[in-house]
Amino acid sequence: MTTAEQGRAARGATSWGGAVRRARVRGTLLGGAIGDALGNPVEFLSLDGIRRAHGERGIRGFVPDEDGVTGRVTDDTQMTLFTVEGLIRSHVRAASTGIAGTEVPFVRNAYLRWLDTQNHPSPPARGGENQVRTGWLRQQPWLYARRAPGNACLTGLSSGHTPGTETPLALPGAVNPHSKGCGTVMRSAPFGLLGEEAATGFGLAARCALITHGHPTGAYAAGAFAAIVTYLLEGDSPEGAVLRAMELLGRHPGHEETTAALRAAVVLAARGRPAAERVETLGAGWVAEEALAIAVYCVLVLPEADEVAEALLLSVNHSGDSDSTGAVCGNLLGALHGDAGLPASWLAATEGRSVIAELADDLCMEFEHPVAWPENRYPDR
Repeated sequence: MTTAEQGRAARGATSWGGAVRRARVRGTLLGGAIGDALGNPVEFLSLDGIRRAHGERGIRGFVPDEDGVTGRVTDDTQMTLFTVEGLIRSHVRAASTGIAGTEVPFVRNAYLRWLDTQNHPSPPARGGENQVRTGWLRQQPWLYARRAPGNACLTGLSSGHTPGTETPLALPGAVNPHSKGCGTVMRSAPFGLLGEEAATGFGLAARCALITHGHPTGAYAAGAFAAIVTYLLEGDSPEGAVLRAMELLGRHPGHEETTAALRAAVVLAARGRPAAERVETLGAGWVAEEALAIAVYCVLVLPEADEVAEALLLSVNHSGDSDSTGAVCGNLLGALHGDAGLPASWLAATEGRSVIAELADDLCMEFEHPVAWPENRYPDR
């Protein structure tokens, strides 16, 4: 039995095959989509602008976007789903060939399929012009939509760079070396869903962040986020999960910026009553450590099952990157409470929810035991 298998066995009720863990995996992906869709229409508004448009308490549920449509997700959810697909494909390769350690190039290939959704109006012909443009996820028409994708994500993927497994995290990466945008964090929850040790998810998330963003803080924030998700799935409390992730983060040189942001969130949550003005003291969420800190604060200050909706609303009613902070907060809340703990009416209105749930279930099945998938569902590349 491997170390990872021993760890999964020791976790008992929340073991990989358990119903609780499966519900939390679904919750992580669906919760992220809800938060993303909730924040999407107000992403570029200031807090004052949100209040002028929606009342003193800000938005209190889904509101129409600029096209008059409610429930639309953005690049945050799109890229998260392709992260899941890349991880499944890498595991398929490992199971069929015994070749491990392919997660980073496989996730990059998955992001190239996401890039197709940004450059085409609808799914290209099966197979397309490149062998990595395969599989069922890229055939979903609703994913073919540009919803303000981050420039670093677009240019980083166009560079053709794949970080090595030994690429140092504490030094600027080869692509966009000064960029630490929240695009690293908002797509990284799946690295915490693999049933592996937190350090494994941390490392994978951090290195895959370097595919598009080269600043060490962008990588460390992504890694810390994946670690928090891992600990929540294991049944830890929100505060315990964050503190354990900070301990793991502290082992890495150059962690200080991310650690300081998380510490500020913990301290702020301990001060009591939540408020949008307090959220804004943590930043605007455009950069990775601020987006993570805002999401963590909202979960820490409103951690109970009957506070999920309020926590999500708190995470988007601020001046800044509301869809990304909402998505990360939703990921954390879903990992904590499971899919049954998400607001049902918001879930029903969220774009792509059936595909998201199906992908979550596929992830669980693949990592519980290797699956003989239908041809072209998860090709091993």
